[in-house]
Amino acid sequence: MFPEHRPRRLRGTAALRRLVSETTVRPRHLILPMFVADGLAEPRPISSMPGVVQHTRDSLRKAAVDAVQAGVGGLMLFGVPRTHDPQGSGATDPEGVLNVALADLRAELGDDTVVMADTCLDEFTDHGHCGVLDAEGRVDNDATLRRYAEMAVAQAEAGAHVLGPSGMMDGQVGTIRQALDQAGHTDVGILAYSAKYASAFYGPFREAVGSQLAGDRKSYQQDPANAREALREIELDLAEGADAIMVKPALSYLDVLADAAELSTVPVAAYQVSGEYAMIEAAVANGWLERERTVVEVLTSLRRAGADMVLTYWAADAARWLG
Repeated sequence: MFPEHRPRRLRGTAALRRLVSETTVRPRHLILPMFVADGLAEPRPISSMPGVVQHTRDSLRKAAVDAVQAGVGGLMLFGVPRTHDPQGSGATDPEGVLNVALADLRAELGDDTVVMADTCLDEFTDHGHCGVLDAEGRVDNDATLRRYAEMAVAQAEAGAHVLGPSGMMDGQVGTIRQALDQAGHTDVGILAYSAKYASAFYGPFREAVGSQLAGDRKSYQQDPANAREALREIELDLAEGADAIMVKPALSYLDVLADAAELSTVPVAAYQVSGEYAMIEAAVANGWLERERTVVEVLTSLRRAGADMVLTYWAADAARWLG
């Protein structure tokens, strides 16, 4: 007769638990999304995301340095312009808020971290959509691709190491790769938002970027009911030259994340979005959850599901906790 097996033997002390832990979260796995706004004299708090702000150029540099010193693996930058127009002209303006801020961070940090740029028009358009609209008010896929190509080159010239096309336009990765290569930016990588869902969890982000959107993005972002569709999107992005892929949001799509990690031949990212952040922070504020323990548990779940890297608004805090 076999002796009684007791799994608890390996849980008895902290040292034992540490020795047999299957999944780790390290600061290098974390990417901090950051917002920089045009025309601010001081950082502006985002009410629906306690602890997160729209930065000035100066406060952005300081916060970025602090995050990198804490050990975060990268920074993803979003711009908040003062003016908007139908074409999202600020996205390609070398003096636009996002491109100037990218140049600031690259000058400040060099290659000490990975400077990433959100490559999308929604922050810059007066209608709030991720692309250019046609005469009927629908997003014009091919006209949008032309703008993405211009935006990608502008961001690369500003100093971004990696671009994050997040608009879910068909062909966006291939178009951006071609534009970058033709402009001589062959070393700039693409982190493709390959499975980005039309989620309810983006609400606080709309405040963070001052979104002009009226309506929704269901005609180009994915239906939350569909998982196989996400794998088709991933396969297309890989074929077009994506250097890494992303699943967004994270917590409600762990099954998609696990499938993506199994399929992908490149690193996989998960974006822990604004609504996920806001829910946990609200519960912490009410005394219902322990902040550090909850955040680390959630980050661990994303790593366990297959994420090689996690975009999270807790990146700097978590990096300090994890040491």
